[in-house]
Amino acid sequence: MFGNLGMGELIVIFTIALIIFGPRKLPELGRSLGKSLAEFKKASNELRNTLEEEIRVEEQRESAKIPATPTPPSPAAPAEAPAEAHTADHSA
Repeated sequence: MFGNLGMGELIVIFTIALIIFGPRKLPELGRSLGKSLAEFKKASNELRNTLEEEIRVEEQRESAKIPATPTPPSPAAPAEAPAEAHTADHSA
């Protein structure tokens, strides 16, 4: 959750914050920070959802503009073979 911060670093940060802000102000600051982070997360989720929706709508518009690929025309029917000449069989 805190990235590369270990327990020792967190204790040092908490101690410095306690010295600077005092024990009475620290819980209030913690609540404010928590509310700010929650609001930021909510706003970024809304932004992401809006962008995804816009992308989806744009893709639907693009697919509606492009007509379905027409099927290629079927090859021409082969010409009928000429009728064989009827020749008399003159073999003896």
